[in-house]
Amino acid sequence: MTISANVRRLVPMALALGFAGVAAYHPAAAAPPVMAAPLIDKATLAPHRAVYDLKLKSQSSRGVQNVRGRILYDFSGNACDGYDLEFRQVSELDSGEGKAAVSDLRSTTWEDGAAKKFRFNSENVVNEKRTDVVNGRADRNADKVAVNLSKPQEKTLTVPAGSVFPTEHMRRIIVAARAGKTILDFPVYDGSETGEKLYNTLTIIGRAIGPGEKPPTDATAKVPAMAKLTRWPVTISYFEKQAEKDERGGEQTPVYSISFELYENGISRALVLNYSDFSISGEMTSLDMKKEKACP
Repeated sequence: MTISANVRRLVPMALALGFAGVAAYHPAAAAPPVMAAPLIDKATLAPHRAVYDLKLKSQSSRGVQNVRGRILYDFSGNACDGYDLEFRQVSELDSGEGKAAVSDLRSTTWEDGAAKKFRFNSENVVNEKRTDVVNGRADRNADKVAVNLSKPQEKTLTVPAGSVFPTEHMRRIIVAARAGKTILDFPVYDGSETGEKLYNTLTIIGRAIGPGEKPPTDATAKVPAMAKLTRWPVTISYFEKQAEKDERGGEQTPVYSISFELYENGISRALVLNYSDFSISGEMTSLDMKKEKACP
């Protein structure tokens, strides 16, 4: 679910209000990871437009007092033409002490079906002030991923060839879930923040929820085809990429984690963003399936 690449923009807002990150991750104690491998093309993603309403789910005594917002998520494309995403997230975090941050994030991305090319463009406005404008592209070759940024400034950089792009990440999760795997562990490049960030991710996949089990009551219940699909509870934790000398063990605290139920067609429901002092839920209130365009 490429939503996770965008909702992470809530994190700088939370830190600005004085709230900490989520629980620590102990790499040495984790189960053997499934590392990035050649692209898997067995997951077909459904074009769709979804709306999620955001609200505060839980809080500590010193945490965020109120959250409200909405995500608009418009996904289209296929493995032949590539995948397009238009995304907008408007959200407000209030500490209850006169401190509030209102963010309006808009982004568009395109990723080719072979996961070799990725284009991204985003703009974020916080409290009516533009804070982030990012525009760039990433191209994968045999030994690296070359990133070319035009905004916020012209710059070139590289990330490891084993890094994955956001849509490829979701496709890998679906394929791994179908195969009964429970852990995925690899770096993700999504062009977020200034376009220079690379995140390590730890993905935990829960027991499959078969068709007809635990019927949802949100917008997915209004689309009969969704009831015929398997879904899985998934949690993805995002970690700052550490220097190689620091990656030998010990604990590391993730920037944040996101939990959701992922359908085998790539649609996600029941979002939960987890922080140490608070968590935010995202309920799907609208789901429109778009016409699928088959590959030639």
